[in-house]
Amino acid sequence: LVQCDGAGAAIEAEQVARVLAPTATSVETTADPVEAESLLAARRLALPALERLGRPLIEDIAVPRSRLAEAVREIRAISARHDVPVYTLAHAADGNLHPIIVVDPALDRLPDAAWEAAGEIFALALRLGGTLTGEHGVGVLKRQWVADELGPTAHALQRRLKEAFDPRGILNPGKTL
Repeated sequence: LVQCDGAGAAIEAEQVARVLAPTATSVETTADPVEAESLLAARRLALPALERLGRPLIEDIAVPRSRLAEAVREIRAISARHDVPVYTLAHAADGNLHPIIVVDPALDRLPDAAWEAAGEIFALALRLGGTLTGEHGVGVLKRQWVADELGPTAHALQRRLKEAFDPRGILNPGKTL
């Protein structure tokens, strides 16, 4: 689903359709706002659809736009290698990917294979010149990889800032920073 807006939206949409056509099953375009909203609604339903398959672990990474295709291919390979379902949605225009790992909701903990897949996905983002998070922040799942992205100096600085503003450790207790 590609959304174009602004003064050159029609021309941009035509270019996108031309680029996608050779490899797509079908390409449809619309300038009708009602139909466009219907298509966007379908995108918004992607997560509820995944929730029907299991418990989604919603993640986000960001990579340079020029490396998006490579990232998607690698995520697919990581999913296969660990036999862990990973469904990738994206905000392609800003390089933001949502590789969503889906696990059995009956499990009381995240399986090792899911942790390993997540670790490889996060390492992939950094290797491609990206970041662990494009919009949702680090959270609990990614906290063990923060030091890899920040490096020891910046990570130590963040810890010192946290200690300066929260000397008793009462703000967001039990979290990394």
